[in-house]
Amino acid sequence: MTPVRYRGKEITGDFTPLNIEDFDMFATPAFAQAAGGGFAGGLGGFMPLVLIFGIMYFLMIRPQQKKVKQHQAMVAAVRKGDQIVTAGGLIGKITKVNADNEVEVEISSGVKVKVVQHTISQVLNKTEPAK
Repeated sequence: MTPVRYRGKEITGDFTPLNIEDFDMFATPAFAQAAGGGFAGGLGGFMPLVLIFGIMYFLMIRPQQKKVKQHQAMVAAVRKGDQIVTAGGLIGKITKVNADNEVEVEISSGVKVKVVQHTISQVLNKTEPAK
């Protein structure tokens, strides 16, 4: 038998090469069993993601959906005579509302342009409906 050096000591004996029990770097079965699943490993690790999504929903997504609904209602309610502001910054008075989501806007006397209804960003003056 030839002596083998292990941790600074000379050891003689019958050794099989790469025997896992001879290595200290591997976890013992007791440590491996203690690290198993449970709440912290499974569902607990997923909970922060659910919490972050919930916060993002109530702080960002839901208010944006309300804003979109308000804008759609405002655009659907425009009619002839309303003074509007477009997304491009043009201010004018609606002279005609077409069925294909277009409105004709008079931006100056005698100057009329067609714009898509969804580019209307604000209604300045609403006209009263005829009685």
